[in-house]
Amino acid sequence: MRLCLFDDSGETRSLDLERGPGHLWQAEVKGLRAGQPYAYRVHGDGPRFDPSRTLLDPYARLMTGDLSAGLGRCRLVESRFDWGDDRPPRTPWRDTVIYEAHVKGLTRLHPDVPETLRGTYAALPFLIDHFRKLGITAVELLPVHAFVDEPRLRARGLRNYWGYNSIGFFAPEPRYSASGTIDEFKAMVKALHAAGLELILDVVYNHTGEGDAQGPTLSFRGIDDATYYRMKDGAYENFTGTGNTFNVAHPAVRRLVLDSLRYWVEEMHVDGFRFDLAPALAREQEGFRQDSAFLEAVREDAVLSKVKLIAEPWDVGPGGYRLGAFPAGWHEWNDRTRDTLRRFWRGDEGMLRELAARVDGSPDLFGKRTPEASINFVTAHDGFTLHDLVSYDEKHNEGNGEDNKDGANENFSKDWADQKALLKRNLLATLLLSRGVPMLLGGDELDHTQRGNNNAYCQDNEISWLKWQSNELVEFIGRLVALRTRCLDGDAVWFSPEGQLMTEEEWKLPYARCAGMLARNALLLVNAHDGDIDFVLPAGTWHVALDTASGHFYGKSYLLRARSLAVLTPTS
Repeated sequence: MRLCLFDDSGETRSLDLERGPGHLWQAEVKGLRAGQPYAYRVHGDGPRFDPSRTLLDPYARLMTGDLSAGLGRCRLVESRFDWGDDRPPRTPWRDTVIYEAHVKGLTRLHPDVPETLRGTYAALPFLIDHFRKLGITAVELLPVHAFVDEPRLRARGLRNYWGYNSIGFFAPEPRYSASGTIDEFKAMVKALHAAGLELILDVVYNHTGEGDAQGPTLSFRGIDDATYYRMKDGAYENFTGTGNTFNVAHPAVRRLVLDSLRYWVEEMHVDGFRFDLAPALAREQEGFRQDSAFLEAVREDAVLSKVKLIAEPWDVGPGGYRLGAFPAGWHEWNDRTRDTLRRFWRGDEGMLRELAARVDGSPDLFGKRTPEASINFVTAHDGFTLHDLVSYDEKHNEGNGEDNKDGANENFSKDWADQKALLKRNLLATLLLSRGVPMLLGGDELDHTQRGNNNAYCQDNEISWLKWQSNELVEFIGRLVALRTRCLDGDAVWFSPEGQLMTEEEWKLPYARCAGMLARNALLLVNAHDGDIDFVLPAGTWHVALDTASGHFYGKSYLLRARSLAVLTPTS
């Protein structure tokens, strides 16, 4: 193991590391300062050791240069930062509303952000007023760990835009930094916290950007390939669809992941994590385990057990779909809610009972766990935007260069022509008035379109960048968030338009597309039929708190327009 030091002219000095206690390689180098570039060269027996390559430090706090081309450098950092009285908001899960966003896409075209800061961490504080209008409590950023572009994308003149291709688990992605310092990231967190907003990071520990056996050697592969990656019969196990799977079952690799997570909480003050392809982290030799070493380590960790933990509960390996299988303390992306809301409002048959279960927090999936175990969403970075969901019957991913074969084929979408605005309101209202934790996709409130692309992972351009313009959906979402608590208060019962409790036979009717839900302080009415429905109301006097169309009272009933939703609240 050799430590290599650099300046602007190139490599200036190198020295051998010595094997110390705990199988750690180490050396003492005096006189170095913050900003010093460095990398490693590793000698050894085996096909992956190549001392002609410089390798990135897996524990580096800052990386610069062309990481994708193998020309990246690690840099020493000064960790001191004036956090002042910064404290985590610690918003209760019951009150949490998440806004999923991309650092660059969110801010690249924002007119209030100075040009030099657009697309960077420093730009996010300029959006705090917008976040407040929406009523969100947490910003969830797509990956900000240092990542690389796949060689196949570089060959086509494209880039990995989403960032699910990590190479440095401690270093902020340099392309989002205006200053080239970690202080910029910390200042962003501090500003969000001062506004009462939490920051959640989408993290990718299931694989790295080194890809399959033909991929580049940038760090882990050249240091200890057989330890860092899961192997079977000398080949990489691929439970992630990317060519490799990070070997979190190994104690040293698991320690690195836990060290990284604690670093982002303790040093960078983030409030939680969304784990990409989370079952891959909980796989032992026999497959996914709810009591895996990784999940147990997180549960027992004094720091990590206290932050927000969100699992994407599927990977592409055998038995990889694990929705509802994560232990207490974890919260899970619920794609059943996504698909149910889409299909119900599209008018698919037989969806009413499924809708009731999702609106009620999916107790059929999460058992004794609270409804907040379910992270509900109708759109996310992966798939159609809300505007495209109601504008396209099929995906249009031709710009990705994969003959439109990438991305999901079934999106439960439809071109609603002149009814697009109504369907958007219906989908947003059902999402935000369901039990569980709602997640909004950044840009949906602006009618953002990706022109039918449902897999814009490589579109670092105006297909992905949000166009900022006034939109009535911002105010609409804010109203829904304010109304949300009343609608979720107390147990709920479902009744038919005739005002009677739903019977088993009525739930089973394939053409049933309307029902009412009565909670303690609100009445939710839904009608996915193509005709108006007259709802007999429970006893009492009612006020229209929200209607996505133009329904009205008719004596002791309420006329709910076709394909619409209404919320009524008692007047006393």
